[in-house]
Amino acid sequence: MAREALAAGRVALPEYGSRFSRRDYTQAQLFALLVLRQFLRTDYRGVVALVAEWAELRRTLGLSKVPHYSTLAHASRRILADAEAGGPSATLKPWWSGTPVAVA
Repeated sequence: MAREALAAGRVALPEYGSRFSRRDYTQAQLFALLVLRQFLRTDYRGVVALVAEWAELRRTLGLSKVPHYSTLAHASRRILADAEAGGPSATLKPWWSGTPVAVA
């Protein structure tokens, strides 16, 4: 699931949320973690703890370090606000709204 969410995020989202971003994580990586959080029905701290222990998932997502839980919370607000405004992430809304998504 994380791999498909990462691919969808790469297509639909700009690489970084701001041109002044520190560029630690791409928006696609953060989106994939948010989808994983929704899928596992956990909180931000829970998904961060899972990622910290799961080396294969970090490799799959291309994460060199584990984001702080607040990074995910800020990304969630930013991506969701953009989707509500009809921005590029609007096409990704089914991934975290609980709507079934067909993955080819």
